[in-house]
Amino acid sequence: MIVDQPTTPAPPEAPEDRVTFGLSAFDPRPSLMAPSIAPPTSTAPYVSVVVPGLNEADSLAELALRVDQALRGRFTYEFIFVDDGSTDDSWAVIAKIHAENPLVKGIRLRKNFGKATALTAGFRKAKGDVVVTMDADLQDDPADLPSFIAKVQEGLDVVVGWKVNRLDPTNRLVLSRIFNGTVRSLTGVKLHDMNCGFKAYRREVLRTFPIYGDLFRFIPALAAWQGFRVTEIPVRHHARKYGTSRYGLERILRGFFDLLSVLFLTRYSKKPMHLFGLIGLVFTAVGLLINAYLTFLWFFGHKIGDRPLLLLGVLMILLGIQLFSMGFIGEFLAFQMQQRHQTDELPVREEIE
Repeated sequence: MIVDQPTTPAPPEAPEDRVTFGLSAFDPRPSLMAPSIAPPTSTAPYVSVVVPGLNEADSLAELALRVDQALRGRFTYEFIFVDDGSTDDSWAVIAKIHAENPLVKGIRLRKNFGKATALTAGFRKAKGDVVVTMDADLQDDPADLPSFIAKVQEGLDVVVGWKVNRLDPTNRLVLSRIFNGTVRSLTGVKLHDMNCGFKAYRREVLRTFPIYGDLFRFIPALAAWQGFRVTEIPVRHHARKYGTSRYGLERILRGFFDLLSVLFLTRYSKKPMHLFGLIGLVFTAVGLLINAYLTFLWFFGHKIGDRPLLLLGVLMILLGIQLFSMGFIGEFLAFQMQQRHQTDELPVREEIE
């Protein structure tokens, strides 16, 4: 797995005119400030930066400025904020930033639908060949954006950020390490931080499978299952500057449930009988052994009608038959789905004719 971070050329010196995106005092790197932006052309951007957020009004202007500093003069880009039902001034801030920089766009959801819906809305709006996702809380460093894009240009399909020196509370670090270790062992995708929101995708990846629930964090695993090339790069991580984290035990539990869904989708979605049939076989075999033992006792004059073991044996056989039935129904549905998609685009990377 590739984890080296490619060097990128230094950004061009900026003129004295600067875009501040509503920031009057923020000026961390004066030599990198970008000039005023001309109205966008009809040409599609090369990079789409999608940032979902909930009540992150304080950080949006600074984030937009630093993304512009990282990409201006290197890549054509668009910046898409997705307001996931914020109750603060996030939408007003996005509108103000857009007025100063037309490359910044906004999507406002009717209420808080969750990160998966917000990302899906951003992905549908995105026009770039490379789609980058990052969080709106300024913990991800926009200066790392060129490194992500460089990896995609090298031929990788999914690039995941690895927060080597992570600045988070101890309890969050422990939970994250347990979660990522479990994901690595069960999926076989050797990433240090599957849950990192700082990722870059080739556009083709996001068209391959739907994103729902909390499966967005497992896009690298789903992509690897589809034969896409997945890697990671070290990224800088900063302590949260504004607001409070919404990361907790509930999110970890949802992540483990989603991991089970991903394991089923990647291993058994096309051959469900391999899962349900095996479990059904085990249940049926145990039930038959129990009943065979009781039948042996019955032949020798023992009463078995009032034994709980008899009910257990019958129950195991019934469960086994039900699981077999689920496997057959799943196989039928998978076959029908495969027939329906016979004309779909095949996962071919390249051809020689």
